[in-house]
Amino acid sequence: MNYLRLEIICWSCLLIAMAVSTKAASVWKLPTAQMVYEDLEKCRQESQEEDAATLRCLVKKLGLWTDESGYNARRIAKIFAGHNQMEELMLVVEHCNRKEQDTSHLDDWAFLAYRCATSGQFGHWVKEFMSQKEVER
Repeated sequence: MNYLRLEIICWSCLLIAMAVSTKAASVWKLPTAQMVYEDLEKCRQESQEEDAATLRCLVKKLGLWTDESGYNARRIAKIFAGHNQMEELMLVVEHCNRKEQDTSHLDDWAFLAYRCATSGQFGHWVKEFMSQKEVER
């Protein structure tokens, strides 16, 4: 297990995850860093630190993923509204969801769709966000 890669994935999820704490809340709200860290640690333990399972667990807890429809493109786009490319980002996320959709391998679907979506400009936003968060830590 490459811990650095997992940490990058998890930070990426945090950025994707600036969305909601899915504890069955009907109102979507941004999670605190504390909530993300707590959920991340729980997910690592639950998934035995397997990258794809950890990623899916985290984004699910944060309200950015459902096993039925994959990533919630609208919520992810709202996180990056400051880049003024919400519609484009939603198209990318939706494309990657469809391209990688595999309901019999949900962890792989989440991981591959994430990799697909972050392979372009969105990936640069993720890196930028992660570097800001590293400074705060």
